[in-house]
Amino acid sequence: MRHRLGNKKLGRRVPHRLSMLKNQVVSLLKHDKITTTEAKAKETRRMAEKVIRLASEDNVHNRRLAAVIVREPKILKKLFHEVGPNYKERLGGYTRILKLGKRHGDNADLVSLELVGNE
Repeated sequence: MRHRLGNKKLGRRVPHRLSMLKNQVVSLLKHDKITTTEAKAKETRRMAEKVIRLASEDNVHNRRLAAVIVREPKILKKLFHEVGPNYKERLGGYTRILKLGKRHGDNADLVSLELVGNE
């Protein structure tokens, strides 16, 4: 049974999966938009929404919690000075997933994961 399982494994071991998701969150914050597979995008969205929620209130505790995921100082600064205040009034749904079709090599579903309001 599938009761209360936390996340998808994505065919990777735990350290590799966490590193990949953190890198995708950093890329999303840096470029405001990334292209990836649907399964990876759904897992990345979960982590990105948590980090953006932390950035809506700028204090030392939230900065340290976000720094665990976003390890680049420039991106962390952008998160707390630009991205977080933009979504302060919004209660959730900071990202959007748009389907792009199939990838030619392995027929995987490709999607675009982007921040809402940065069109």
